[in-house]
Amino acid sequence: MPEKPEMTKCILCCTDFSENAARAFDFALDAALRRKACRLYLLHVIPEPESQFWRTYIYGADINVDEKAKRDLDAKVNSEYHAKVPEHLDFKVEFRIGKEQQKILEFAKEVQADLIVLGRQGKGTLSKIFFGSVAQVIVRRAKCPVLVVPPQK
Repeated sequence: MPEKPEMTKCILCCTDFSENAARAFDFALDAALRRKACRLYLLHVIPEPESQFWRTYIYGADINVDEKAKRDLDAKVNSEYHAKVPEHLDFKVEFRIGKEQQKILEFAKEVQADLIVLGRQGKGTLSKIFFGSVAQVIVRRAKCPVLVVPPQK
């Protein structure tokens, strides 16, 4: 019988830097390491209103806000994610600004993701009714399989 081609060549893991997002990354990393020539993307979406608030708030200080924010994000990614990834794995980190659901789906399409991995947050029912969760929207609208990792209890 001929060998099956790899179905998963590109895995997208989304992070909000929460504990559960780090747990979801472990699942994504494991999946990527089990596949030949698989690329693993780590995506963090910065909500537009939050980024605008912080820019406005901090610009009064005597520091370059964009450079400090970039250094902080890079340090977080290096300590929490890069440290876990073996050198041989094709690993890319991306940032976007905007609405999380929209940016995740756009990026997944852009890189032709075969799998999206994200951690579900334990937000309350009322919040889900009015806003929906990022995970719910991604599961409903994604064009590829989605692995949603629940919080540990």
